[in-house]
Amino acid sequence: MAVYTKTGDEGCTSLIGGQRVDKFDVRVEAYGAVDELQAHVALLGDMTAEKLNDARVGEWIERIVCELMTVESLLAQGENAKYIQPLDEQKVLRLEQQIDEMTSALPRIDKFTIPGGSAVCSQCHVARTVCRRAEREAVRASRDYEVDTTSLRYLNRLSDWLYTFGRYLFVRLGVTEKLWIP
Repeated sequence: MAVYTKTGDEGCTSLIGGQRVDKFDVRVEAYGAVDELQAHVALLGDMTAEKLNDARVGEWIERIVCELMTVESLLAQGENAKYIQPLDEQKVLRLEQQIDEMTSALPRIDKFTIPGGSAVCSQCHVARTVCRRAEREAVRASRDYEVDTTSLRYLNRLSDWLYTFGRYLFVRLGVTEKLWIP
């Protein structure tokens, strides 16, 4: 089977369920941003695996990559297409638990963290900013279309997770965290 279908050559694409929409449809923008986020998180996982020998962290990131595929698929469903099960609220709670666990191992700060100092830490911040954009796009889509509300909470919590994980990596890698001092 060919990878190309030629059905998008005129600027349209199909949502799950077959509904044809413009490639700039808010749902396409939303699931495209989540797709980009998924790739950045996967890269972060690869970079983290090279720096840390921690199977637990690898499992955290692998789960997130899979859950992002679910969020992406939920956003890509056309109207009246219900092929993908909504995201389980437990996935949001798991992110919160991991944030709390990582936070307990971090020094308190009263300034903003600035990316830099380590490629893997910077990649974490790239993923965080892409996550924020994906969340904005998903919220925008939710204004006109039905969007899984747990997916919206998941994206919001994931950006918090990525921020905390970036700080956690500074500590684990022994890199000095850069703080913004205006």
